[in-house]
Amino acid sequence: MEIVVRQGDSLWHYSQMFQIRLELITDSNPEVDPNNLSVGQHIRVPGFVAKEYQILPGDSLWCIAQNLNLPLEAMELVNPEINASNLTPGLTIKIPTRVHWRLVEGSQRYDYSKLVKDLNRLKELYPFLQVTPIGKTVLGKEIPEIIIGSGEKRVHYNGSFHANEWITSLVIMTFLNDYLLSLTNHRPLRGQHAFPLYQNTILSIVPMVNPDGVDLVLNGPPENEPWQKRVVEMNKGSTDFTEWKANIRGVDLNDQFPARWELEKARNPNKPGPRDYVGEKPLSEPEANAMAELTRKKDFARVLAFHTQGEVIYWGFENLEPAESEVIVKEFSRVSGYEPVKTIESYAGYKDWFIQDWQRPGFTIELGFGINPLPLSMFDDIYKKSLGIFLAGLYM
Repeated sequence: MEIVVRQGDSLWHYSQMFQIRLELITDSNPEVDPNNLSVGQHIRVPGFVAKEYQILPGDSLWCIAQNLNLPLEAMELVNPEINASNLTPGLTIKIPTRVHWRLVEGSQRYDYSKLVKDLNRLKELYPFLQVTPIGKTVLGKEIPEIIIGSGEKRVHYNGSFHANEWITSLVIMTFLNDYLLSLTNHRPLRGQHAFPLYQNTILSIVPMVNPDGVDLVLNGPPENEPWQKRVVEMNKGSTDFTEWKANIRGVDLNDQFPARWELEKARNPNKPGPRDYVGEKPLSEPEANAMAELTRKKDFARVLAFHTQGEVIYWGFENLEPAESEVIVKEFSRVSGYEPVKTIESYAGYKDWFIQDWQRPGFTIELGFGINPLPLSMFDDIYKKSLGIFLAGLYM
């Protein structure tokens, strides 16, 4: 919601009026000097929308404000052109309305277009979010990164490395939406107050590492050639891509990282296909390379990669993980009921590479039980169990 600065206004005054943390308003207006507001300047207030209302006979701004438990001044701020003493029936005014509902819907097949739509809506409503592309997919789709928070500790979450694990993107985006609601409504999230997390961390989220693959699983082959013919050939002539994990070139993105990659190459398929082909060399694929470049630039304290399925948390690699990893994974297990597993005979994954090169905590979290892709009927249970992990990843 936008308001227009009047003489004597301040961001602190808006913070008090709308009961929104001053830091969230400041971060929503990075181009504004908070000590030098200009009359007529537009200021974004996060967590609010301006709903339209048609004046009825006998209405006044004061009565409307009283009925909605709003300060009269808030009504005047969003209706600067209205003469409050002369409201004509039928006149349309704006009413500042605090958003307390999710924008992300949990019962939908979550492809790339839905992700982009949700990100645009969340960015408009919560402008302290930063959304920037980290690179492009094989088919040219931008891979978005979301940044939220103002602290010193940098934490990273990602999902949908594997195409048929697209439900991880929906789970991550639902958490993001709930985190934003908690911040702007002063409402604890599973007993945890969100604002201290915002102040202490910068959370980086790449909710969909593999957009081309997700769209292939959910929507079928792309219309353009040569990709339409190529993916069907790689899928042994089938147009059912339910079991497809790879990117559009048939490379498994979570087997692309230089962490004993050659061991995966030796035992995995030697040509592109639905899963497990490691590529001709590490980081050959633009999606994996974009994740590697992001990780090198951002100096993350820890990373959490969300996959499906098994309700387990993998937290070690070649005994290179620090001691604190065990402390953190025990908390993850406590809040979720998931089983911690230190190592399995698997290499070349994103968290493996992170642990190897930074020797910091890295985790692969396998959400839910069943056969991929997990059905949407499991979403509520998956989200309920994993919510504690999303929060613990920030407060630990």
